[in-house]
Amino acid sequence: MLATIIHGERDVRLEEVPDPVLSTGGDAIVRVVAACVCGSDLWPYRGVTPTASPRRIGHEFVGVVEEVGPEVSTISVGDFVIAPFYDCDMTCENCKNGVSTSCLHGGWWGADDRLGGFADGGQGQKVRVPHADGSLVATPEYPRAELIPSLLTLSDVMGTGHHAAVSAGVTEGSTVVVVGDGAVGLCAVLASKRLGASRIVAMSRHESRQALAREFGATDIVAERGEEGIAAVKELFDGIGPDCVLEAVGTKESMDQAIRSARPGGMVGYVGVPNGGAELPIRTLFNTNVGVNGGVAPVRNYVEELLQDVWSGAIEPGKVFDLELPLSEVAEAYAAMDERRAIKTLIRP
Repeated sequence: MLATIIHGERDVRLEEVPDPVLSTGGDAIVRVVAACVCGSDLWPYRGVTPTASPRRIGHEFVGVVEEVGPEVSTISVGDFVIAPFYDCDMTCENCKNGVSTSCLHGGWWGADDRLGGFADGGQGQKVRVPHADGSLVATPEYPRAELIPSLLTLSDVMGTGHHAAVSAGVTEGSTVVVVGDGAVGLCAVLASKRLGASRIVAMSRHESRQALAREFGATDIVAERGEEGIAAVKELFDGIGPDCVLEAVGTKESMDQAIRSARPGGMVGYVGVPNGGAELPIRTLFNTNVGVNGGVAPVRNYVEELLQDVWSGAIEPGKVFDLELPLSEVAEAYAAMDERRAIKTLIRP
């Protein structure tokens, strides 16, 4: 089969690799129907995170189950399934406590699993899923074509935006500011609207992203950054700041923006993958009573809840995909996002 391999900075290639095989009993083989490039994939693509040797890449996919191991009980051949951006069993204590990203038996796509098999990267034609009953969620039936992009967001960005909102305590009537206008930030806007926020400010300097943020529920746009951005946010909230700030970038500057924008006693929900020297300013947090909560989003724990609204059409997070390419053009899929010509690229194997 064909799969995407990253070799180094701005060097991703589609190459022929061995077909996946069932090997550990509880696994499944999924034929990928749709995958995508994640903002976090851009860190190794840009060389910010070094690539020591060529490796599989891609961690967001939906598809059809082609084979299942003898121990699989809840997933069947022919099911259309959503996979989270990691493998988990959903039976260990961490999974049951809502933190499936810390599964005691799970792992990551594009790497060896803990059972002696290999979990293929998501940007390829097929994936072996080590814990089929835990990781995979089957849809009620094969989805309509227009639903597939939104279902794909449940593998990462919609669940991650939702985690930012939940971590910050967004609820009915909350005032919210979202730092970051990538796919996760835009989904955080949508998640905040879904949870009942009364006012949502999207920080964005790009017209197309501003427009989508407003469609997703943003009531205000702030284009400024740094001190000017903080001042603009405070001005919208009586000089005090919002209840909740959702950070969806992961840089030192974005975390500073988020923490100093929140009102005294407010909460920051952060889901941006930390890069660029991001650290917590304990004295600032102490002086303002601002709380910080978040981390690697346990999206598998949210799939069933969010699936209901996607399936009914109540939310359409798939609108974050503004470019669709065949797997054969995966290098362009990365370049378009790297150069901000696309918010998020959907890939069709």
